[in-house]
Amino acid sequence: MTPDDVRAAADQLVEFHGRFAPLFGKEQAQDHAYDYLKGLMTCPERKSIEPIALHVGHGDVSGLQKFINIAPWQYDDVQCDIQATFAEELAPSAAGCRAGVVGVLDESAFAKQGTHSVGVARQHNGRLGKEDNCQVGVYLLGVAPAGATLLDHRLYLPAAWCQGTPEAQARRAKAHVPEGVAFRTKGQIAAELVRNVAVLGQVELDWVVADEEYGKAGHFHDAMDELGQRYVVEVPVTTTAWTADPAACVPAYSGRGRVPTAPTREGVRTVAAVAAGLPAGAWRALKVREGAAGPLVFEFAAVRAWAMRDQRPGPPIWLVFRRSLEAEPEVKHYISNGDAETPLEVLAAVACTRHRVEEFFGEAKGYLGMAQYETRSWAGWHHHMTLVGLAHLFVTLARLRLKKRCRA
Repeated sequence: MTPDDVRAAADQLVEFHGRFAPLFGKEQAQDHAYDYLKGLMTCPERKSIEPIALHVGHGDVSGLQKFINIAPWQYDDVQCDIQATFAEELAPSAAGCRAGVVGVLDESAFAKQGTHSVGVARQHNGRLGKEDNCQVGVYLLGVAPAGATLLDHRLYLPAAWCQGTPEAQARRAKAHVPEGVAFRTKGQIAAELVRNVAVLGQVELDWVVADEEYGKAGHFHDAMDELGQRYVVEVPVTTTAWTADPAACVPAYSGRGRVPTAPTREGVRTVAAVAAGLPAGAWRALKVREGAAGPLVFEFAAVRAWAMRDQRPGPPIWLVFRRSLEAEPEVKHYISNGDAETPLEVLAAVACTRHRVEEFFGEAKGYLGMAQYETRSWAGWHHHMTLVGLAHLFVTLARLRLKKRCRA
């Protein structure tokens, strides 16, 4: 969708805004929500509070600042209605689709100059591929063939913000971080986002996918298993698993000493070693989607194995491998808790939905001002991201209507 398409779609915003307006509170707050949404889509300059208020809104810069930074409207309530809209409008397109409705987890970093914005610290910036002074958010995207939607999000609060020192407490107070917010790893935040969607029950995720950041976190795998949530997550090449049933690897009792209960490690392999040892016939070329230059095809293979959890045997899993078709192929390694009957085509289709989150970030940052916010508070950051997600949902639905109209 081009910027011109986005601006044209904004004409239909009044009806869309009406569905969500009561969640923002009083009429003035509802008007601010409308102005901010329209500004994210149409503001010709930087899509931050002052340009939006002056060029798109009613000129009330102070009022719009308060609406974003400290207003009492609950972003969780808006996200709940966003999930309901996704379930009604977009999720039905996944019926009969190999992957079904997929939840895609990922993080995004936002570079900052100062030290006062909530959650800012020297930490990894994935966009730059290095450590940087930035904020990091964890995002859960709902993906269906008809479109993708931001289902939920949380700001990652580094450990330095969660210490009991007077300095840390002063920073938290200045950024209005709620007292109950404690340090959580990105994997723990991701698991909580998936759990919250499951508890609300409006969106049923057939699968969850994520990159190595979450694939290497054993507690994330445990949390998904506890939820009964199927996943396909990328893992580092050093990840190990049992390629033989651990129960069959327990040494026989010699008649002396304690009876052995732990399996030996002869059957333990790294995922890289398993992939390298596969015969040519184990790989199948599968088209995953249409690319800009034609069909996008990779070779896939899958091996049944047993997970390694805290150096002990875990449940049965799939080791899934994706290999590019270049002369020097790139190999991606995944783990899935899908059942033993899961077809390779399904595992491949699920694994390859992760690109949709990059499309979302590209659109949200390129067209909708996702990275152009000017707020330092905890509530302000979440308010802004929720409104960006709402604007993206509106554009997605407008684009879908446009496609239907063109086909008609």
